[in-house]
Amino acid sequence: MLQMAESMPMEDSLMAVCGIDKAFGDQRVLTGVSFDVVSGEILGLIGPNGAGKTTLLECVAGLLPIDAGEVRWRGAPLPPSHRKRRLFYVPESISPYPDQQSAEVLRFFSEANRQPLSRLDELVGALSLAPALAKPVGALSKGYRRRLLLALGLLAPRPMLLMDEPFDGFDLRQTREVMGLLRDEALHGRTLVLSIHQLGDARRICDRLVLLSAGRVVGTGTEAELVAAARLQMGSDLEEVFLALA
Repeated sequence: MLQMAESMPMEDSLMAVCGIDKAFGDQRVLTGVSFDVVSGEILGLIGPNGAGKTTLLECVAGLLPIDAGEVRWRGAPLPPSHRKRRLFYVPESISPYPDQQSAEVLRFFSEANRQPLSRLDELVGALSLAPALAKPVGALSKGYRRRLLLALGLLAPRPMLLMDEPFDGFDLRQTREVMGLLRDEALHGRTLVLSIHQLGDARRICDRLVLLSAGRVVGTGTEAELVAAARLQMGSDLEEVFLALA
């Protein structure tokens, strides 16, 4: 197996994930996972289903206890009880308040986070949520439920968003629109960590990539850095890079 050498913490690191291990009984899901996240970047966690991406995000968010390792914020330990001040996790599939109208859930969340009405209106427009506002959350289609969850995440005034499969359920045009919205968030100082299994989507949106295979990091860097680490020619497909490193 080809594997990139473990790098030293980056000087401009906003958050560092350091040696996280996680097992469920005798099944090891994450082993020594380490990587840094730079302020204002879009970092992609890349890997096939079963690679450990969702478990990793839940560990980083503090929703799951870890067996070893830690999360650091600007060099200082960030215990699970403090992570909700810095991080907001948008899961892949959940229906919060399923019996409530989508408009009421959005309004409640906006007011709870002291966001101006103009911000809520902006996100409803950007995510084309208007047709879903009168429907209960539990009755939304997969695509509209995903848009609602993205809106809730973007309404949360946290410096870093962790998003699990943010483009799942979208067609090509919708994916491009959401990518534009997320890039705009990053340009305005928000840091994004996205779990993505579609390599084409990752290539279009991410500044850097963390390649995860069977719960281990097998490569970290820009696409060009990963191509070099895999000893492939420039222009090689990202899938080839992943297979070479994994």
